[in-house]
Amino acid sequence: MLERRSVRDFLETPLLLAEASQLLWAAQGRSGRAGYRTVPSAGALYPLEVFLAAGKVEGLAPGVYRYGVEGHELLPAGAGDRRNDLCAAALGQGVVRRAPAALVIAAVFQRTTKKYGERGVRYVCMEAGNASQNVSLEAVSLGLGTVIVGAFRDGEAKMALGLELEEPLLILPVGRPAD
Repeated sequence: MLERRSVRDFLETPLLLAEASQLLWAAQGRSGRAGYRTVPSAGALYPLEVFLAAGKVEGLAPGVYRYGVEGHELLPAGAGDRRNDLCAAALGQGVVRRAPAALVIAAVFQRTTKKYGERGVRYVCMEAGNASQNVSLEAVSLGLGTVIVGAFRDGEAKMALGLELEEPLLILPVGRPAD
């Protein structure tokens, strides 16, 4: 926790697939036999979906991948490097384009609001905050850096990632810190 900082400048070095895998697990991975995950979830309803917008990840074709929690796997969700489109959606924040990859935390709010009503929206946001902090801390432990990007146009981000029911909440560009 002492080492966690917002990192916006990255080396050109690709991310390793094992590193991306570990970051995805930190965000929503299974952490026990009962199906629990690394992040607490109101009512264990797990409204979050995590996507990887890969540009330069060793052993992985550029594209968008959904994190498959049950099999700890990457499920193809769109071909081609989408970092430029995601950067444009993020109001031109170059950190999104310069990072070798970005994790996007999205939510299907209905999973939680069907049980908790409008209060469920808060629970989903709390869960997203917990997931992003896990990713930030895991990045530090791997010698990587990230920053939470919350300023983006929702519709453009959804188009860049090919999302349908999911609402994007946070973008976490990740890579090796330049400094």
